[in-house]
Amino acid sequence: MIIRKQTKTVHIGNVAIGGDHIISVQSMTNTDTRDVAATVAQIKALQQAGCELVRFAIPDEQAALQVDKIKSQVDIPLVADIHFDYRLALMCIERGIDKIRINPGNIGDDQKVQQVVEAAAAKNIPIRIGVNAGSLEKELLQKYGSPTAQAMVDSALRHVSLLTRYDFHDIIISIKSSNVPMMIQAYQLLSCEVDYPLHLGVTEAGTVWAGTIKSAVGIGALLSQGIGDTIRVSLTGDPVEEIKAGRQILKSLGLIKAGVEMVSCPTCGRCRIGLIDIANAVEKRLANVHKPLKVAVMGCAVNGPGEAREADIGIAGGDGEGLLFKKGEIIRKVPEAELVDVLMAEIENM
Repeated sequence: MIIRKQTKTVHIGNVAIGGDHIISVQSMTNTDTRDVAATVAQIKALQQAGCELVRFAIPDEQAALQVDKIKSQVDIPLVADIHFDYRLALMCIERGIDKIRINPGNIGDDQKVQQVVEAAAAKNIPIRIGVNAGSLEKELLQKYGSPTAQAMVDSALRHVSLLTRYDFHDIIISIKSSNVPMMIQAYQLLSCEVDYPLHLGVTEAGTVWAGTIKSAVGIGALLSQGIGDTIRVSLTGDPVEEIKAGRQILKSLGLIKAGVEMVSCPTCGRCRIGLIDIANAVEKRLANVHKPLKVAVMGCAVNGPGEAREADIGIAGGDGEGLLFKKGEIIRKVPEAELVDVLMAEIENM
């Protein structure tokens, strides 16, 4: 059983992060934020996939001017990603953004940081401090010689002090690296220093295949230690894939129960049906099923009945046919060509 570290609760719109609240999965749009229609469409697709928070880039004033237009068309908390110009943060706060992500060290002097903090506090808008290994302060790089886990922690704590100086504490922190061991160590160190909620992620993780693996290792290792309150799987691809990967990481650790859990065997020489195609077809069709079910797709009778016994429903292959199980009890034999349709029809009726 995973025992989570108790952190401060921070509210982003109607989503609570930290404390005993469910670990949320978030993503970031890759549309041009100035294109309201495209951005809204992608936000809705992300929400449909199970996303609970959506961030988008605010590169300039034109993008900031679209915040209220986007917000009026969606019902999911929105996060503005801002660098260098504190005025963009003020514009987004004025237009009703639910959270801002900044690096306090790169948006100007203390007076500018103070303006952002006071504006956010007035509207109960939290701030995420985002530290990346690739953009550490020059003095920290000189001190440590290169990006290190401790350098990232020092940077994060420095930024926290900038906000708390003005009695602002609705803070979430991320300290990301593309180096998985460094990322894990940094979050471990930071978790010992603060009780603010932590946003986990491996930055610049890569393509959908490689990035999912790197993210699962880094994020999963920390979550298994009870560290982390919200996650993002950063992938080079359709951001909907980030949500699929993130929710699967949480499911694998037993941290969420929503939706279908599918188990399938790797196949071996005993398999006499086209299990790979069958498993892929079942997985695809289960994508839009949100019932709390465990589904087993097995290749033969060696592991099939046992796995199906632990599952709510399952199929096990024979020679050109398969067995349909419910709670470990054989229901009937089904021709191979009909296995997927029969299984899905049974699931629909459960």
